[in-house]
Amino acid sequence: MLLRLKQLQALLETETDLWANLANFSAFIFNELAQLNWVGFYRRIGDELVLGPFQGKVACTRLKRGKGVCWAAAEKKRTVVVADVHAFAGHIACDSASQSEIVIPIIINENLWGVLDIDAPIKNRFTPEDQTFLEQALTLLISHTKF
Repeated sequence: MLLRLKQLQALLETETDLWANLANFSAFIFNELAQLNWVGFYRRIGDELVLGPFQGKVACTRLKRGKGVCWAAAEKKRTVVVADVHAFAGHIACDSASQSEIVIPIIINENLWGVLDIDAPIKNRFTPEDQTFLEQALTLLISHTKF
């Protein structure tokens, strides 16, 4: 995990542009973690989460407030891990292949900016170690990027 965080820091430390860093971050996570089918960002615009840079198949463009795992994490302002998305009430199926999901809110100056959303084609994909790594990786992204 430490090596991956050092690699990510090297990728981010010379760039502060939001869109460049979101794009590279998505690609890095998509390629570094096994068994993923989607990694990307949704930014909050009013009562919607709107699609940002990502890796994977095409995605839902706008997520209405109060629906899905992304809004669950956004409203709770904490990471939400779902072992089986089909058992999550209100799950939004942008890709029918997705079986599990982790969503981490992005909080900037105590305000919800958006979320990092990651899907996997297998159930129970995300471990506590994955959660720790992804939260630390997101902290690196926030510290090196102008939001």
